[in-house]
Formats: sequence, structure tokens, C-alpha cells
Amino acid sequence: MNNPPTVLAFQGHEGAYSHLACTKVFPGIPTQACLTFADAMETVERGEADMAMIPVENSTAGRVEEIYRQLPKTSLHIIGEHFEPVNHCLMAIKGSHIDNIKTVASHPQALAQCSLHTKQLGMQPQATLDTAGAALEVSQRRDPNHGAIASSLAAELYDLAILQDNFQDVDGNTTRFLILSREHTIPVREVGKKYITSFLFTVRNIPSALYKGMGGFATNGVNMVKLESYTPGGRMIATQFHVDCEAHPDDRNMILAMEELAYFAKDIRMLGTYLASPYRDLD
Repeated sequence: MNNPPTVLAFQGHEGAYSHLACTKVFPGIPTQACLTFADAMETVERGEADMAMIPVENSTAGRVEEIYRQLPKTSLHIIGEHFEPVNHCLMAIKGSHIDNIKTVASHPQALAQCSLHTKQLGMQPQATLDTAGAALEVSQRRDPNHGAIASSLAAELYDLAILQDNFQDVDGNTTRFLILSREHTIPVREVGKKYITSFLFTVRNIPSALYKGMGGFATNGVNMVKLESYTPGGRMIATQFHVDCEAHPDDRNMILAMEELAYFAKDIRMLGTYLASPYRDLD
């Protein structure tokens, strides 16, 4: 990864899980809260922040769809990844009780990760732009019947009571974050280290193009750890793919796989090569 940033952008209010991830990866580095994911990326593109910490998928709720649609629109590069264990907390104003809560607000991803618990408790979910914003609203409304699902950091920042810790439905709930930067230098390949290479492509309009293009990774022994598809620009005439591979661009097998892909794909864009998180080696 490049040198530590002097300013790190994230989406949401202070106390959001993205903010928490920033403090874990870059402790003591100033952060800048942004309204949307696009705002956070544009803040880096304009040079107002050096890097952005962006959530891309969750082990329970799946991918953050918006991110895969925003990445092709930016000129940013992926320079790192971080896996953050998520501890959702059910919180409300001090003096409230869990039996009082009728409505609970949070980001749609967090609501999805806690849907069984909220349903069992008869709480009505309400979607907000981010988890910490929901906590801030609870502190401002002062309604003992309204709660939020957010981080313990948000509860601390907004002086709320945590009614239940580990409120998520599944133990081991984890979010993967991408670290984005304007500049990216491919790290020098070192023996014994594992790398992730991310790129985008669109298949050519020929029969079995995707199957044949991906076949080069199988025959050359390149481990593809993610393949995401979506239709860019709201049009139904082409499909774009996002790929993460456990490989370095200088690996001989990766070179051969990319050469084969080039026969069947177009608009190949390398997003970045970065060290794989140690989290990937956990059982």
C-alpha cells in the first residue's frame, strides 16, 4: 500500500462502520465524512482526501450493489482491502428499554443483517442513508419507542444506550472494505506473499465468450475469488464483469490467462493489485 493518507474519506456520519474501519486501518488519521459513496470517491478524485474507505460486500447481506456501479465511473484505483467484523448494536436514548422499541432505523444492509431479530421483537424497520445517521436521529428525536442499529462507536458519540450487543442474525458477520486512491503503483512481487488483482471487462458479442474467456484462468491455475456481473448505464445490450483474482500481474500464469481473456473480452480495465488481507487465510 502507498504511504498512509493525511485525510481519509468515508460515506456516512461519524460513527458509521466505514468510519470505524478507517480508525482500525489508519489510527489517528483525520477523516472526512461524505453523504454518499459517490461523494466519498469524488472527494478523493478532487484531491480533498488521499484515500477512501468503501464497503463492497458483507458475509450476510451480500454485495453493496451501488459500489460495483460506481467503480467504473471513477478514475480511482484499489490499493488495499480490509475485512471488518461487524458488531451491530441495538441502541436507543438512555432510559429506554428493548420492550419499548417499536421502530428501528439503519442502513438497508444493516437491517438485512438483523432482520430475524427485528422481526422476532416486532420492530418495524426504517431504512436510512447510513447506520450512524440513524443513531444521530435517535439522539435528536428523544423518542423512547424509536431505536437504531449501529456501531458501539456511534452509541458513544451520540450518547445512546446499547440495549443489545451483537444484534446481527449471524455470528461472524464481516464486511469487506476497499481502499481507493487516485494513484496506484503495482507492488513489487515478493515470494511468499499473496496478492489480489482486480479488473473490469465486457465480453465480445460472440458465442460462449464468457465461458472461453474465463477458461484461461482455469487452465492456467489462477484462482478467481470473485466474479460479479451487472448491466452498466441501465442498458440491456452489454454486461460488464468485475473480477478479483489471487494473483500478481507478473505471475506467468496470470499473464497467460489475461492474454487468453483478451481474445474474448473488450474494455479490460485494471483496477489495482494489492496485498491480500490476512483474513482470507482464516478458516
